[in-house]
Amino acid sequence: MEKVIIIGNGISGITAARFVRKLSDNQITVISSETDHFFSRTALMYIYMGHMRYEDTKPYEDWFWKKNRIDLLKGYVKTIDYKAKTLTLASGDIVEYDKLVLALGSKSNMFGWPGQNLKGVGGLYTYQDLEQMEAYSPDLKRAVIVGGGLIGIEMAEMFHSRHIPVTILVREQSYWNNILPPEESQMISDHIIKSGIDLRLGVNLGEIKDDGNGAAGAVVIKESGEEIPCGYVGLTAGVSPNVGWLKESGLEIGRGIKVNKHLETNQPDVYAVGDCAEQTDVVQGRRPIEAIWYTGRMMGETAAYNICGKPVAYDPGLWFNSAKFIDIEYQVYGEVPAKLPEHLKTIFWKHNDNEKSIRINYHKDDYTVKGLNLFGIRYRHEVCEKWILENTHIEKVLKNLGMANFDPEFYKEYDEEIVKEYNKVEGKNITLKTKRSLSKVIAFLRKK
Repeated sequence: MEKVIIIGNGISGITAARFVRKLSDNQITVISSETDHFFSRTALMYIYMGHMRYEDTKPYEDWFWKKNRIDLLKGYVKTIDYKAKTLTLASGDIVEYDKLVLALGSKSNMFGWPGQNLKGVGGLYTYQDLEQMEAYSPDLKRAVIVGGGLIGIEMAEMFHSRHIPVTILVREQSYWNNILPPEESQMISDHIIKSGIDLRLGVNLGEIKDDGNGAAGAVVIKESGEEIPCGYVGLTAGVSPNVGWLKESGLEIGRGIKVNKHLETNQPDVYAVGDCAEQTDVVQGRRPIEAIWYTGRMMGETAAYNICGKPVAYDPGLWFNSAKFIDIEYQVYGEVPAKLPEHLKTIFWKHNDNEKSIRINYHKDDYTVKGLNLFGIRYRHEVCEKWILENTHIEKVLKNLGMANFDPEFYKEYDEEIVKEYNKVEGKNITLKTKRSLSKVIAFLRKK
């Protein structure tokens, strides 16, 4: 029986612990300085907004860990000795390991802004970030958020839900335009403004000014010198792997901890998973570091198999993601870059309400579907994935769009509109097939 130590109790670390238990009788200890128990990090905003209590965000009851013989240790790891296979905690305690999993997660990016270390300045990643937001919210007159993306809009929605005025500073000319194609980026920018949030585009943070008591009192826009009074500053200009404290430890580190396809580091019996792991053998169509919930879960499971002597290569499969921009749901599958590459063609349809859109990317030579972008409209994950993985012709997809509609009983379908857009772009005259029943969808998914 081996001692498996896991640093970090996020989705990747806890998944590793659960699967090591399923596959072995090894001794398992999870170390975290954040919280006593695993919780859903993506639910932080709903705690603040009053939709959930903290205890509702814990996927497992507190007795689950003892029942499954997974020891939980509240502590902060200061150093790692890879030769001796020991960890030194801030308390001075020494913990031995046979196998070590580093599931260290991310930290909010800081770019050396004057005042970034003042009180009332923080990100939205840890439970402590949520506690700080909560502490500063009573009587808060305005919050300023620096940076766009998914975390920025979440924080804005949180403050907005309590009727706290919010200003967002974004250096790009439209929201998240380094990820979204121009039309979708503009649509989201319009939606943010329509929702009553003060969105400032094409501006950078110059400094955060002290209120005289060591806390944030205002921000200064770099380009104009405009000063915006505020009592809280959210720094959401992306995240980066939480690995700075390990850079001199002997691990091979780039942006994150470098791992091979088995999630092994350059140190014996040491694995890295989740946001902190940087792939050296990148799967085509994926990035070396992907701070996404589902990839963290997949890495945790993969690492567990390798720890338990059942070699498995990490394969994240087809890229997908989902999120919400205030009231607009977002889904993406496959190749949908911000700038359309030469090998792809695209059809894009947008509803007149400026809150729904469908984009389908396809190869310009063989017309096989390569990616889908959906806003305000929900498609079945399995159907979209199958179409892309099986290199389905765009016209076959269009004729069978009803197959993908997630809930046609309650949601209006816009299949005809996207088909008309394709016919206009390609000079064709294809028509839809009849709407598909659930039984036919199941048969389609089972078909090899």
